[in-house]
Amino acid sequence: MVGLKPPEVPPTATMKFVSAGMAGCIADLCTFPLDTAKVRLQIQGEVRIPRSTSTVEYRGVLGTLSTMVRTEGPRSLYSGLAAGLQRQMSFASIRIGLYDSVKQLYTPKGAESTGLAARVLAGCTTGAVAVTCAQPTDVVKVRFQANGALPDGARRYSGTVDAYRTIAREEGVRGLWRGTLPNIARNAIINCGELVTYDLIKDALLRAQLMTDNVPCHFVAAFGAGFCATVVASPVDVVKTRYMNAGPGQYRNVLSCLLALLMQDGVAGFYKGFVPSFLRLGSWNVVMFISYEQLQRAAVLVRPAQS
Repeated sequence: MVGLKPPEVPPTATMKFVSAGMAGCIADLCTFPLDTAKVRLQIQGEVRIPRSTSTVEYRGVLGTLSTMVRTEGPRSLYSGLAAGLQRQMSFASIRIGLYDSVKQLYTPKGAESTGLAARVLAGCTTGAVAVTCAQPTDVVKVRFQANGALPDGARRYSGTVDAYRTIAREEGVRGLWRGTLPNIARNAIINCGELVTYDLIKDALLRAQLMTDNVPCHFVAAFGAGFCATVVASPVDVVKTRYMNAGPGQYRNVLSCLLALLMQDGVAGFYKGFVPSFLRLGSWNVVMFISYEQLQRAAVLVRPAQS
């Protein structure tokens, strides 16, 4: 047996909620540089208002990371981490931690197993609710990750709190919820790609007795989930990143952002940053799901000792 054994008593909804937030933070700490590289590649070539006279060209994942370290210092790889962790504590807790509970709500009473429709509906529901609650943290995270690409005099924010204040002051409170609709679409897709795929692969492996319910099984299921999520969500992710990073007046709405990207880069533009997206989402899923499973089991083991 690799890792903690499956508990005889299932974890409570509260345990899953807290474990999901903690697992999301652990995964972010491990993979944040890849996420920053993904954002830089996705916004590269974007026509900005006002135009910047100084631009840095990024080439590939490793090239982007090395360029950032060389031109901005190692700390730039974790620019926006505070907002990222704030996001995970609210975002991952809801969309991942409440998934099983919502899935049961959609499962007909007396059903022997949960069907695909119930899983998909649960993934869409928790993803949409999580985005609505955590959108401001995502906006600030994306802005910070893109901020370092600007010349020193053009950088918009000096810190996380300053970013919240500046966005609210210059763009209104609605600015903190900028890109909510494409983000809801993105996370509904990602939730189905991640949680539903993970659920299905894990169940299939266990039912076929190819693996037992331990870390190797969780690794395989999480890797497959990460790949599926990246393939289906990449186009929405690129549009979301550009729209949330845009200054006032740059795009009229999400559709104008999508059309501008299509006119400028063609269909290939929707898969800008695909490799870092997969590296990040694949590794993020592996770290998160393994941590999530182990934290739930640890919480169940600790509970009797505290009672």
